[in-house]
Amino acid sequence: MEMKSLAFRQGGGHSDGDVGGAGMDWKELRWSTSCRLTDIQHVHEGDITQKGYEKKRSKLIGAYFPQTPGMDPSMGQERRTPVTPSSSSRYNRRRSSGSRNERYRSDVHTEAVQAALAKHKERKMAVPMPSKRRSLVVQTSMDAYTPPDTSSGSEGEGQGDGDEEEGGDGEEEDGRGGGGTSSSQEGSISMEHWISRAIHGTSSTTNTTSSTASSSSSSTRSGGSGAAGGRLADVLAQHVHISAQHHHRHHHHHRHHKTENHSAPPDVTSYTNNTTTTDGIQVERTPGAGTAPQRQTSKYGNAELMETGDGVPVSSRVSAKIQQLVNTLKRPKRPPLREFFVDDFEELLEVQQPDPNQPKAEGAQMVAMRGEQLGVVTNWPPSLEAALQRWGTISPKAPCLTTMDTNGKPLYVLTYGKLWSRSMKVAYNLLHKLGTKQEPLIRPGDRVALVFPNNDPAAFMTAFYGCLLAEVVPVPIEVPLTRKDAGSQQIGFLLGSCGVTVALTSDACHKGLPKSPTGEIPQFKGWPKVLWFVAESKHLSKPPRDWFPHIKDANQDTAYIEYKTCKDGSVLGVTVMRIAMLTHCQALTQSCSYTEAETIVNVLDFKKDVGLWHAVLTSVMNMMHVISIPYALMKVNPLSWIQKVCQYKAKVACVKSRDMHWALVAHRDQREVNLSSLRMLVVADGANPWSISSCDAFLNVFQTKGLKPEVICPCASSPEALTVAIRRPLEEDSTPPGRGVLSMQGLSHGVIRVDSEEKLSVLTLQDVGSVMPGAAMCVVKLESVPQLCKTDEIGELCVCTVATGTSYYGLAGMTKNTFEVFPVSNNGTPISEFPFTRTGLLGFIGPAGLIFVAGKMDGLMVVGGRRHNADDIVATALAVEPMKFVYRGRIAVFSITVLHDERIVVVAEQRPDSTEEDSFQWMSRVLQAIDSIHQVGVYCLALVPSNTLPKTPLGGIHLSETKQLFLEGSLHPCNVLMCPHTCVTNLPKPRQKQPEIGPASVMVGNLVSGKRIAQASGRDLGQIEDNDQFLFLAEVLQWRAQTTPDHVLYTLLNSRGTIASSLTCVQLHKRAEKIAAMLAERGHLQDGDHVALVYPPGIDLIAAFYGCLYAGCVPITVRPPHPQNIATTLPTVKMIVEVSRSVCVMTTQVISKLLRSKEASAAVDARTWPPIMDTDDLPKKKPPLLYKPSNPDTLAYLDFSVSTTGMLAGVKMSHTATSAFCRSIKLQCELYPSREVAICLDPYCGLGFVLWCLCSVYSGHQSILIPPSELEVNPALWLSAVSQYKVRDTFCSYSVMELCTKGLGLQTDSLKSRGLDLSRVRTCVVVAEERPRIALTQSFSKLFKDLGLHPRAVSTSFGCRINLAICLQPHRLGKLADQGTSGPDPTTVYVDMRALRHDRVRLVERGSPHSLPLMESGKILPGVRIIIANPETKGPMGESHLGEIWVHSGHNASGYFTVYGDEALQSDHFNSRLSFGDTQTVWARTGYLGFLRRTELTDASGERHDALYVVGALEEAMELRGMRYHPIDIETSVIRTHKSITECAVFTWTNLLVVVVELDGSEQEALDLVPLVTNVVLEEHYLIVGVVVVVDIGVIPINSRGEKQRMHLRDGFLADQLDPIYVAYNM
Repeated sequence: MEMKSLAFRQGGGHSDGDVGGAGMDWKELRWSTSCRLTDIQHVHEGDITQKGYEKKRSKLIGAYFPQTPGMDPSMGQERRTPVTPSSSSRYNRRRSSGSRNERYRSDVHTEAVQAALAKHKERKMAVPMPSKRRSLVVQTSMDAYTPPDTSSGSEGEGQGDGDEEEGGDGEEEDGRGGGGTSSSQEGSISMEHWISRAIHGTSSTTNTTSSTASSSSSSTRSGGSGAAGGRLADVLAQHVHISAQHHHRHHHHHRHHKTENHSAPPDVTSYTNNTTTTDGIQVERTPGAGTAPQRQTSKYGNAELMETGDGVPVSSRVSAKIQQLVNTLKRPKRPPLREFFVDDFEELLEVQQPDPNQPKAEGAQMVAMRGEQLGVVTNWPPSLEAALQRWGTISPKAPCLTTMDTNGKPLYVLTYGKLWSRSMKVAYNLLHKLGTKQEPLIRPGDRVALVFPNNDPAAFMTAFYGCLLAEVVPVPIEVPLTRKDAGSQQIGFLLGSCGVTVALTSDACHKGLPKSPTGEIPQFKGWPKVLWFVAESKHLSKPPRDWFPHIKDANQDTAYIEYKTCKDGSVLGVTVMRIAMLTHCQALTQSCSYTEAETIVNVLDFKKDVGLWHAVLTSVMNMMHVISIPYALMKVNPLSWIQKVCQYKAKVACVKSRDMHWALVAHRDQREVNLSSLRMLVVADGANPWSISSCDAFLNVFQTKGLKPEVICPCASSPEALTVAIRRPLEEDSTPPGRGVLSMQGLSHGVIRVDSEEKLSVLTLQDVGSVMPGAAMCVVKLESVPQLCKTDEIGELCVCTVATGTSYYGLAGMTKNTFEVFPVSNNGTPISEFPFTRTGLLGFIGPAGLIFVAGKMDGLMVVGGRRHNADDIVATALAVEPMKFVYRGRIAVFSITVLHDERIVVVAEQRPDSTEEDSFQWMSRVLQAIDSIHQVGVYCLALVPSNTLPKTPLGGIHLSETKQLFLEGSLHPCNVLMCPHTCVTNLPKPRQKQPEIGPASVMVGNLVSGKRIAQASGRDLGQIEDNDQFLFLAEVLQWRAQTTPDHVLYTLLNSRGTIASSLTCVQLHKRAEKIAAMLAERGHLQDGDHVALVYPPGIDLIAAFYGCLYAGCVPITVRPPHPQNIATTLPTVKMIVEVSRSVCVMTTQVISKLLRSKEASAAVDARTWPPIMDTDDLPKKKPPLLYKPSNPDTLAYLDFSVSTTGMLAGVKMSHTATSAFCRSIKLQCELYPSREVAICLDPYCGLGFVLWCLCSVYSGHQSILIPPSELEVNPALWLSAVSQYKVRDTFCSYSVMELCTKGLGLQTDSLKSRGLDLSRVRTCVVVAEERPRIALTQSFSKLFKDLGLHPRAVSTSFGCRINLAICLQPHRLGKLADQGTSGPDPTTVYVDMRALRHDRVRLVERGSPHSLPLMESGKILPGVRIIIANPETKGPMGESHLGEIWVHSGHNASGYFTVYGDEALQSDHFNSRLSFGDTQTVWARTGYLGFLRRTELTDASGERHDALYVVGALEEAMELRGMRYHPIDIETSVIRTHKSITECAVFTWTNLLVVVVELDGSEQEALDLVPLVTNVVLEEHYLIVGVVVVVDIGVIPINSRGEKQRMHLRDGFLADQLDPIYVAYNM
C-alpha cells in the first residue's frame, strides 16, 4: 500500500501543486486576494510611510490577472501574446531563468505545502506589514537592479556544481555574459511558468504564458502513475478551471467598490520633522525626494482615533497597526507554558519538558550490516599508478578522457599513453626542477595544491597522477577568483596547515589569476606564500631516458587530501591513504560492475567527491573512457549530457539531481534521444530530500526514450567516509528499490514512523542501496557516546572499511572523534575491535538492508529538543511559489543560539522585480508552511537582493559566511520578518505579585532576617555653628554690598575663554536696585507678582533675579527661544509664562525683538504676550525703598522644568527653603569667599540655577560662569578655564561631559602641550536628575587622567522636582585632606539585573553575568533625611529592596505651582506619611526608585557613610511580564549591539516593547539592526521586542539636561511624525 499510495501522489497530484501559480489552488487564491484586500485597508490605516497605496492595491489585485509576470501588474488589462520559445532563444533564456539548480522540490512537498497553506485560510495571520522609507523601497526595484554577472570560474564558465555542505548547493550564477543578455530579462520571466509547469505539469492554462508548455507537460503528469493518476489529474484540472472563472467574478465585484472603501492617502509631504533636539535645529525632509505627489488632503483620513497613555488623542495609523499586532499576539501560542515554581528571586528560563506523548523508539537494538565480500579479481592492479603504467604502455591509443567545448564539440581526447607520459613529466619536474639539486623544493610526502578550473579535466588529471607518481600529496582546491572570495581565507588556512608551498595550475588558469601591476600574483587573504607552477607539457622539461618513477604497491602513505567545509565555515583536509584510495576504487568497480573500456559520462566536479572517485580514479583503474561535460556547457545546453550518452552509447553517467532537472526542462527539443545504452545513472546527491522527485520525474519523461527504471542509482557519500552506499544496477532477482514515507513529526524526535494520518507533513525518502563491498555499517545515537540505535531510530551512519579517509590533516582530537569511533551496544561493550568512521549522514537501515539517509549532521538544528533538517526546511520554503519569488531558488537556512535554544533563520534572495507586497506575502506564507509541516517556528525570515549572498567557489550559498554576516549585522537585507513571539517559548514565567503582607510581619521579617530599615541622613544642621543665619537672600546681598563691596562674585567667560563681564557685590546690588525701580515704575507691579526672566545664560539673568527680590516680585527663569528653531522652542516659553501666571516678561533687547519678529508671531501671536520689558538701558535712579519680606515661608521664586516624561512642572521655593538649600551646599562643598568655583550648567532650573544664581551670593565665593552653549563652538572652553583659574571645584552636566569626551577625545596631547592641567581639581560634580551615567563618567576620567585629573575627583549629584538636590558629593581627595573634611570615595556596586526586575537588590561580583554597575549618587546633603518606601503600599522597605526614595529636608520645595490646583497630587508628592513605622514625619516623594547601602567607608566625623543609589524614575519604569524594567538598561544593551546605533530609546505601548534606534550609516543597514536588537533584548532582558523603529540621527528628543524624552518620542511615533527609515513589527 505504501508504495502505491506514493506513486499515486507523485504522479497524480501535480496539477494542484504547481508552483508557478497557474495550478495553484484557486479557492485559496480567491481567499487570499480578498484577505489581502481587507488587509490592505488595515495596512492603509497603519502603514507609516504611506506611499503608493493605490499602486499597491492595483498590484495586489493585478497579480491575480492572467498576464505575463514581466508586466507591471497594474497594466493587467493589456494582454501580451504568449511567447512560444524557439529552441535557440530558449537556451539563452534558460540561463537566466530562476530555476533552482540543485534542490528540486519533491512534488509531494509542494502539494503538502499548498494544502498546508490552504488550511490556514480560516486563521489568516493578520501581520502588519513593515513600513519602509521610500528610498529603501526604490533600492530593490527592477530598474535599479540588473544583477551583475558573477559566474565564477576562470574562463567565465559556471563552476556550478554545488558544494554539498553549503545550503545553496550550486545554484548556477546567471550565465548572462555575452550573447543572451538583452533578451534574457524578458525571457526569463515567462520561462518561470514554463519551467515550473514542466516539473509539476498541469493542464490549466488560465495563467500560462506558453500554450506548448501545458500541452506537452501532460506526459509528465500522468506518466507512470497508471490510469487512476491520469484521471485524478484531469478532475483536478477541471476543478481548477471552474474555480478560476468563479474567481474572476469575485474579483470584479471587488473592483467596483474600490473607490469607497479606503480613505484618501494622508499627505506626507507637508510634515516637517520638528522634534526638538538639544539645540533644536529644525530639519526639513521631503520623503523620497519628491516621489509623493504634493497633495493637501485631510491629514489622516478616517484613521481611528486612539489615546496615548497621557490621554492625548493621536490620530494614529501606527496605533492601528500596533493594534493589529496586539490582536495577532492575543492568540494563544501553541506550546503551552508549563507550571513550575519560581522563587521570586530567580528568574528561571523555562526548560523544555519532554512531551509525554512524543513518539519514542520501540524497536530492538540494531545489528551492524555487513556488505558482500570484496572479491579481489586477479587482474586488478596493485596500485593506481601501476594501472596507469599498464594502460599507458599496453594500450597507449585507448581514449582516457574526452573534454567538450561550450558548443558541445569534442575539444580534446587524452589517451592513456599521453596521460602516462605527461604525468611522468610532471612527476620529474616536481621532484627535480624546483629548488636546487642540493635543496629540492619538494620531496616525496610533501603537499602541493592543485588549482584547476572546472573546464580543464585533462590538465587536472595529468597533474593529479603526476603527484601520485612523484609520491607527492595533491590537495585539490577551487580557483580563487578574488582576494576576498567567501571561504577562500579558510582554504588558505588549510593550505598553510598542510605546509603547501607550491600550487600547480594550468596555463589558462594562471593567466586568469588576479595580478599586481608588476605581474606578480598577489597573496590571497589568509593564504601562505605559494609558488605558482604551470604543469603543462610545453612548459616542462623532458625527463632523461634513464629516469623512471618509483611505482610501489598501494601502502599506508597519504595519497591525496580532499577539503571539506564545516558548518561553522572552517575548512578541514580529509587525508586518504593510497590503500584506501585503491580499495575504494575496487569497491566501486565491484558494486557498479565496471568493466574495461566502458564509456562513462561525467557532469560532476572532477576535483572532489563522486566526480573524482568515478571519473578520475576508478576510470583509470578499469581503463574506462570518460566524457567530461564542463559546467559552462550545461548552462548553455542542459541536454548536453544526455546527447553525449546517446552519441557515445555510454553505459554509465554521473550526475546530480539538478542535471536531471535541467534535462527535463529542455527535453522537448530532442526527438531522437535514446538512453537504452545506459546501464547505470549514478545520482551523486541521491541522499538529499529533494532528489527523489527529480529521479521520478526524469524516469517519467525518459522511460519512453529507452531509460530503464532500474538504471537510476542514487548514492550517499561524505568526504570522511567516501562512498557510504550506492544502489546497484539491478539484476533480475534482486530487491526492488525502497520508498519510505516518513512522518516529519516522528523524524523531529529521531524516530521512524511510516506515514502519519496527517498526510501533509511527511518526508519521502528513496533508498541509496546497500552497504559497500567489504564494509560494515551501523547507526549510532547523536549524543556523545556512540551507542547503537534501535531499529526504528534515526542516528548517524558509521562505516568500518579500509576505504575511508583516515584523519583530518593535523587535527588529532577531531580525527579521533570522527575516524576512530568504537560503537557500543546497550550494555556498553564495543561491537567490533576495528574503528568505525562517522559519515556525517543521518539515517537508518531499512528492510532488506537498504540504507536511507534523512539528512546531514551539518544541517541539523535542534529547536526545543526536536531535530529539524535545514535541507527539509529549504525544500518547504521553496515549495511556496518558488519560481515566482525566490531568485534562482537561493535560500540559506541556519540556526543561531538565542536565549539557550537554537532559533531558525531563513535567508532568501528575492527576484529583482518583486514588489514589497510580493515579498511580504511570500514571507507570511513561508512562515505558515514551515509551521504546518515542521511544527516549528521561524525566528527570523530575511530577504536580500538577488546575487548578494556570499557564494562558494561553485556558486552555491556560503552558509557559514551568511550566518556570520547576519550575526554581525552586515547582511543588508531588504526585508525582515521576525517572529520571536511564536518561537521563544522558554521565557521565564511572568511574575505574579504576592498579596501584600501586613506591617507587623514586615517589621518582624526584617528583624529576623537582620535587615535594617533602609534610611539614611546627611549631617545634622542643628549641631553646626555657622554665623550666617540669614533667612532672605536679598538681605545677604545687601550685607555683602556693604561689607565687601569690591569682592568679585561672578565672572562670565565667552567662547574664546576671555572674560566677557564680571560683577562685584556692590555692582550686583546697584543693578538689582535699578531693575527693582524699573519694575515698580514701568511695570506697576504689586508685591508677589510673578515675573518671567527670559535671558541667555549670563550676568543679566542674575541681576534681574535679585532685582525681582528687591521689588518683592517672584522671579521665574525661562530658557530663551532658540533663534534657529523658533517654531518648536517658542511655544514652550509661552507655556511657562502662562502657567506661571507671569504678569510681565523681562529680557534683553535682542530677545524682545525676537519675540515680536515675524517668525515668532507665526508660532505665537505677539499680542498674547504680557508686557515685555528689556533691561538693557536701566533708569538711573534707585527705588525709594527695598522690599522687606516679613514671612520667610512666602515664595522666593518658582522653578519650572520639563520632566523626562515631557510634563511641565513648576515647584514653589520659599525663602526658608532657598536659604536652607544654599546653606546645605555651602557646608557640603565648603564654600567661602576665598574659593573659586567653575560652573558649566544651564541656569534655568534645579541645582544648575541655584549654583549659577544663588550660591555665590550666599557663600561669597567667586563663580566662574561658562555657558554650556559656548562649548559647541569651543569644546575645550570649560576645562581650559578650570586649568587657567586653578579651580578646585567645578560643576557640569552630562551633556557637557559628553561634549568634552567626544569633542576632545583625540586632542588630549595637544591640550597637554598647551599646558592644560587638571591636577588641582578636587571635585568635579555632574549635576543630574537621573541614574549616574557610569560609562560616561568613567570614560571622562580615563580620558583626562593624562591631564592630571584625579580619577576619584569625578562624582555625581542627585536632585528632582520636589527637592532640587538631595545628594551632592564633592568627595575630598585624601592627599588634600588637610584642606577640609575628606569625603569617602564614590562607591560602585554591581547588582543582579534579574533580581532588580523583582525590586530586589542583590550584590554580585564585577563581571558576573547579568550584573549592572551602579554608582552612588553622591553624599547626602546636610539636613536631608532619606527613607526607601514601597511606592504602592507606602511602607518602609528593608535594605535589600528597591523602592521609592522619600526625602525629608528643610529645602524641599513647598509644592507644585499649577494652574489647576491638583490637590491630591500635591499632598501625595509633598506631604506623604509612611503607612506604618514612623508615621509622624512628613516626607516628599521623589518619584525615583533606588536603594541605600551602608558602605564600609567612614567620613571625617568617623560615621559610616550611607550611600544612595538611584536606579531610575518610577514613571519611566516599564512593567512588563510582571517585572519592572528601566529603559536605560535595555537601551544600553541595544546601543552595544551594532556600531551604527548611535542612540536608542525604548517605551511601551499596550504592553508591547517599542525600541527606537538612531542609525548612523547608510539606510541599507537599517534592516540589519532588527534581528540584532531583538536578539540582545531577549538574551539580556528576557523580553520580546514588539516593534523596532529605525530613525535618523537626532530624532530622539533630548531635554536641556541631556535626558531622553521618551514620552515625547512615543507620542511622535504614534502620531506618525518620526519619518522612520524602517519600522519592523515582530510577530
